[in-house]
Amino acid sequence: MEQGQDKLKYLALGDSYTIGQSVDITHDSLEKRGYTVEDPRIIAVTGWTTSDLQAGITAANPQGPYDLVSLLIGVNNQYRGQDINIYRKEFGELIDQSILFAGRDTGRVFVLSIPDWGVTPFASGMDREKIAREIDQYNAINKEITLSKGIVWIDVTGISRLAETDLTLIAGDGLHPSGKMYTEWVRLALPEIVKMLKED
Repeated sequence: MEQGQDKLKYLALGDSYTIGQSVDITHDSLEKRGYTVEDPRIIAVTGWTTSDLQAGITAANPQGPYDLVSLLIGVNNQYRGQDINIYRKEFGELIDQSILFAGRDTGRVFVLSIPDWGVTPFASGMDREKIAREIDQYNAINKEITLSKGIVWIDVTGISRLAETDLTLIAGDGLHPSGKMYTEWVRLALPEIVKMLKED
């Protein structure tokens, strides 16, 4: 889609990280580059697992095609200690749904890696090495599936781990990312998103 044409339709799928994913920053950043963006359609609830997201999508019944579809899901599967094979199956299904919502155009879908909440004050006293190891395992799965479909995969986990020594990256609840961290995520993702839009 060329700059200055019809408004972009954006569908964001996920959990608490998606809700707080500072869509205003993404919105403004794209508009600064000449793109006009509709208010994003967000299907995400704090605490959602892949199963919850699937049910939420069914209930919301979003109507594509969307110009952009993002997916960030899995932290609650890990947090609840679910069988990782459930994640592999359901993440794959969610990727396929995301492609359909993008009008079957894999070049309109992007996936964000799962942040590492183990570095946050919330995780104090927990086995942070175990959390990091499991987050890495989940991200290995979503990266493998994402890249196998020819979809852009954006690694925000490294940025999330900077919060271990920089608490300004964490929100007041001691768990979720602050606006500062979301700004860094957007800065990382934006060049990829603009490239996707130009490759129409």
